[in-house]
Order: sequence, then structure tokens, then C-alpha cells
Amino acid sequence: MASPGAGCLAWGVAAAVGASALLVASETAYRVLTLAGAVYLIWLGVHLLWTSLRRRGDSEDAVLPEEPSGRGSLWVSWLTGLGTNILNPKIGVFYVATIPQFIPDGTSPLLMGIALAVVHNLIGMLWFAFVITGAGFMARTLGRSRFARVADRVTGVVLVGFGLRLALQHR
Repeated sequence: MASPGAGCLAWGVAAAVGASALLVASETAYRVLTLAGAVYLIWLGVHLLWTSLRRRGDSEDAVLPEEPSGRGSLWVSWLTGLGTNILNPKIGVFYVATIPQFIPDGTSPLLMGIALAVVHNLIGMLWFAFVITGAGFMARTLGRSRFARVADRVTGVVLVGFGLRLALQHR
């Protein structure tokens, strides 16, 4: 299962067993998770900005080399996606708000919560397949170093902005 899917599944299980209800009841728990997510977003954004600035010497139309497909890079990518979803309190709040409404009386909250999270993951994977297929058609444009630098800088600024907003917002 994809890492964002694994993160959503973890939140779905947490909501099904009532653990994520702690985020609704405890201002401190919600704030700690929010700040951890904010720091993570800011770190991702700064990292993107830093690497895009270091690639400054690339020629404008050079096609970026593909990332190595070694085991370590897949593991790091999976952990990055998992961390992004686990540290997002809004995912937890979404599951807390939706899953309990769809658990019929007399059924196991854990099993039904897992089933609902799996259905949500399947829908998400279909969406990601659509996006990945579309990106495949645009691979030549997306792989150009100038486009990649600009996209990384815009994404980096947006992530830092989201992180700052998350850190500064009140419940």
C-alpha cells in the first residue's frame, strides 16, 4: 500500500478504536501533533528550496537524471509519505468525524473502521494512478531542470507557508 495510504489507514484504525478522539478532547495533544506537522512541513519546504538552489548550474533545457531506483530511495520515499500523513492532524480529525457515523450498531468498530479506511485508500489509489498517468504524459516537460527548479521552489515556499500557518493557527 502506498505510504499516504498507510498513513490514512493508521488514522482510520486510530479513529476506529477511539485513540484519535484524544485530538478532539485534548488541546495539548492536538497542539503537539500540529506543531510536529508544522515543523515537518517547514523542513520539507526548506529542503526543496535548498536543493533547487544548489542545482543552479544546470542548463535551462537539460533533462534531469532519473532518481536511482534502489531500495533505500523507495524506503525513504515511503517513510516521507507516511510521515506527512501521520503528522497531519486534519487527517485524524477527518477520520474522527466520519468513521464513527458509518459504524452500524452491533458491528466491531475496529473491523468496520479498518474496512472504511481501506475503501478510502482504494479510492485514493485510483486518484493517484490517474495523476501518475497524467504526469507520465508530461514527463519530458516535468523532467526539464528549469521546470523542476521552479516547481521545487514554488512547492518549497508553499510548504513553508503551510507549516507556518499550521504552527500559528489556533484550534
